[in-house]
Amino acid sequence: MDVFELSEVPSRELLEGTEVRFVHSETMTVAYWRFEAGVPLPEHSHPHDQITNVIEGKFDLTVNGKTTRLEAGSVAIIPPHASHSGKAVTECRIIDVFHPVREDYV
Repeated sequence: MDVFELSEVPSRELLEGTEVRFVHSETMTVAYWRFEAGVPLPEHSHPHDQITNVIEGKFDLTVNGKTTRLEAGSVAIIPPHASHSGKAVTECRIIDVFHPVREDYV
């Protein structure tokens, strides 16, 4: 078992106005995001199952053309290959879980 403090995991800025820390197991990736208000997430897709958990703030998530406002406590399931994008309405903290591992984030 590996145990460590999230604050010790190196952070990255994949998009301007964001900060993310990635934790990987053998079969999944967990991303701990912080978005500044107004930051857009460009449309994209990937072959991974994704579960998005909004911990703080409001985030507009668009999946296959349908936009839903997520707020603290909201959980969204994004199927593999689904086109999705979003925008932080307010400052947000979001946890994304991916299966299998996001090799592009290792």
